[in-house]
Formats: sequence, C-alpha cells, structure tokens
Amino acid sequence: MDSDFRVDINEVIKNLESADVVSFFFPLLRKTLLLDMRSDSVDGPLVRVVPMVDNIEERFRSLRRMRPRFARPESITVIPWPKYVGGLVRSGLWDRIVRRFADQGHADAVRACQEALDELFELERQELANAISGEKYQSLWERTKKS
Repeated sequence: MDSDFRVDINEVIKNLESADVVSFFFPLLRKTLLLDMRSDSVDGPLVRVVPMVDNIEERFRSLRRMRPRFARPESITVIPWPKYVGGLVRSGLWDRIVRRFADQGHADAVRACQEALDELFELERQELANAISGEKYQSLWERTKKS
C-alpha cells in the first residue's frame, strides 16, 4: 500500500512546521490524527485521534467543541495519508511532529503523540485483521465447496 501513493514529504514538512492545526486523515481507518499546536497559559496543544469528518466545516465545528477557549483557527492543513501508519515513522514525519511539541516545551503533548501513534497502530492492526478474516468486509467472490 505504501508504494502505490505518492506523498510530497517536503510539502508535508513545510506544513507541519508552520501550521497551527494539522489534520492527517487515514481513509483505511476512517480516523484522523488531529494536531492543534496552539496553546496558552491554561491549555496546551491537542494531539488526538478522532473520527473522520465529511467536510472542513465539520472539522472546524468539532475543533471548536474540543477547544472552546481558542478562536477559530485561520486554517486547517489537511493531509490525506493513504499509507500505512508506519510510513509516518519511516518517512521521518513522526519525529518532526514530536520535535515540534518538544521544542516548544510541551512534554504532555509529546506523551500524547506516543499514545496517538500507539492507538493508530492498533486501529491499523485491527483493520488488517478484519480484512483478512472478512469481518466488516464483503467478499468479491466466495470459494465454492466441492461435494
């Protein structure tokens, strides 16, 4: 799956380094890794795995519910990730995500990054197991039994 889709890593890095809010969505998992880099003296950054939404306005509304103390962000960078979760790590993107929080002194966000990564790996493992077992999937063809 990783080799079938091209992602401009340099463009993703540029967005990770400058955006206030980044949303990696994983179509296979129907989940989004939501990274809100904004913080103040009360609330630190947000790192959370959330359900995918149908459109950007829905994401703005969900972010507003999760972070009511913050104004609506100017924009949200949305990055489709049609690859395996491990691709984030192998590409070096994950280290850049964690480093951005660490460089700002947000140890809680660094821990939340590890928890989110673990959750994404587990969701992916479950999804692949379901695909193999056929659970939640419909077969294109079925084996015929010989009598």
